[in-house]
Amino acid sequence: MRFLTPDGPDARAVRIRRRLEAVRADIRVWCRRYGRDPAEVRLLAVSKTFPPADVRAAAEAGQRCFGESYADEALEKQAALAGLRLEWHFIGPLQSNKTRRISACFDWVQSLDREKLAHRLDAQRPEDRPPLNVLIQVNVSGEATKRGVSPEALPALVEQVVALPRLRLRGLMAIPRRTGDFGEQRRAFARLRELAEALRSEDLPLEILSMGMSGDLEAAIAEGSTLVRVGTGIFGPRPAR
Repeated sequence: MRFLTPDGPDARAVRIRRRLEAVRADIRVWCRRYGRDPAEVRLLAVSKTFPPADVRAAAEAGQRCFGESYADEALEKQAALAGLRLEWHFIGPLQSNKTRRISACFDWVQSLDREKLAHRLDAQRPEDRPPLNVLIQVNVSGEATKRGVSPEALPALVEQVVALPRLRLRGLMAIPRRTGDFGEQRRAFARLRELAEALRSEDLPLEILSMGMSGDLEAAIAEGSTLVRVGTGIFGPRPAR
């Protein structure tokens, strides 16, 4: 796959570092505004469609967690950056014909939403790797075109996932309906937080709430997000694949 970037490597690396610093500063400001410790909120740099050089530039600025949506593209980048010891999260739609590569090569899967896929990821996780960290994606907005398990079906899926030995359920993820209304943003994220609280137990802490992207970060942090996903806010406009 060819990755195209319009800038020279040095100028682009400087821009990525500055954007990354700005996103981190915003997270600190919003955490203080809502009485939260900034250390509670991890930043996932969504690097899908961006070249390995961009990931390297972010890594050199201290970023370690990266999100990818396309298995083939991600594996190419992982091979190019193998010496950096990065943490790779799969955040795109899961397909049955890609689960073997995803289960073998990623540290986290954030978009699990079906029992069948859970069983495939579990069976295909290599024995020499630790259990695969997974988040269940919940369709909190009830959109027919949006992936994710319904809130009503979530408890049954949780029960199935926690029984699988090669998976480790860490929490929930959501991509709510896009809106510029701050109150509506908060209500959608509050729904995911409430679902996690209802399921949480000593044996199932569900400590990760992956919610919030460039357009709704403040609302997500206000409602308890512990992992935010930012792509264009760090790397700039997304190139065509």
